[in-house]
Amino acid sequence: MRELLIRLRVPILLAAIVFATGVSMLSDRRAQREDGERGGWSALLLEIAVPVQKTLELPLSVARHGFSRYVGLVELHDENERLARRIAELEEENLQYREALVESGHLQRIVEMRGEFETPMRPAQVVGQDVSPWFRSVLLDRGRSRDVRSGMPVVTDRGVVGLVTATTAHAARAMLLLDRESAIDAVVQRSRARGIVRGTGTQELEFVFVVRGDDVREGDEVITSGVGGVYPKGLRVGTVRAVEAGEELLLHTARVEPAVDFGRLEQVFVMLRRGPTMDLLYSGDGDLPAVASVEESP
Repeated sequence: MRELLIRLRVPILLAAIVFATGVSMLSDRRAQREDGERGGWSALLLEIAVPVQKTLELPLSVARHGFSRYVGLVELHDENERLARRIAELEEENLQYREALVESGHLQRIVEMRGEFETPMRPAQVVGQDVSPWFRSVLLDRGRSRDVRSGMPVVTDRGVVGLVTATTAHAARAMLLLDRESAIDAVVQRSRARGIVRGTGTQELEFVFVVRGDDVREGDEVITSGVGGVYPKGLRVGTVRAVEAGEELLLHTARVEPAVDFGRLEQVFVMLRRGPTMDLLYSGDGDLPAVASVEESP
């Protein structure tokens, strides 16, 4: 008998399930015809079916939720990358706009200087610096093909940079105001005290003037005098930071901070003028060897 039950356990289980299903359906029909309340066997099946159904649905729900989160994270990652690229583009545009504003300010000042000195100017980029401890000079990307000649002043909107000392077809070397060989006839703007501004090879200049009641004080602006015909009159040279002199000395010396920040030179302007003194000095035009030329930028 036991062996018979073991053999028939599957059909019996199926029959029990079918029977329970039938009972449940009949109960549902009766509940629909009556007041919808369930009790007895039908209620027991309904109570059991809910947690069983939740248990069976749980893995599928977790998988579906996990997949949705994965898709959302992928989309969020892509969106973050897109936003990062856009931010980088906006930052680059903002940088270009700021640079354009800075350049426009420089150009506006140069336009004003052209009107003041009635001298054409040629923009040039600083493409190299002389690192020698004895000489202070820079290499420019403009040369004779753009009318740049030795002996022409080099300036920025801030003031005097130096003097072109040698050229090729597409390049020029300019001696900075800081060079020990540099000397400019200058005056104090306030008192009109006159003297010579010399380079020291450092980041400072010295202003040597004759003591005959001349008044030079800390904070005075020093400008070119125009004497000698090298630089036009009125270009800024620097600001007096200290006056060093003894009472018995005829010549006094003042330390001058340059108007131009030579550590940040990027763009300069060559004044297309050369005084008679420079014409004599650079009669051979001080040409550089052709190998030193630099390709002219567009």
